[in-house]
Amino acid sequence: MIDLRLPIGIFFVLVGIIMTAYGVISPHNIPNITEKVNINLYWGIVLFLFGAPMTIFGWMADAKARAEQKKKK
Repeated sequence: MIDLRLPIGIFFVLVGIIMTAYGVISPHNIPNITEKVNINLYWGIVLFLFGAPMTIFGWMADAKARAEQKKKK
């Protein structure tokens, strides 16, 4: 059974990469309400930094579960 951290982590990593790229490519499209703060860039980084450990821990748990299954066989 797949660890739930893996798909959630991959999702947040992908969304973080997309938002960060959008923030880097188009910093001039910042609405006046944000007072010249590039929210897409900063939140993209935050989402990536949240998703990366989730993905790593999900992969580690999945590898551990597969190794335990091989030991049982």
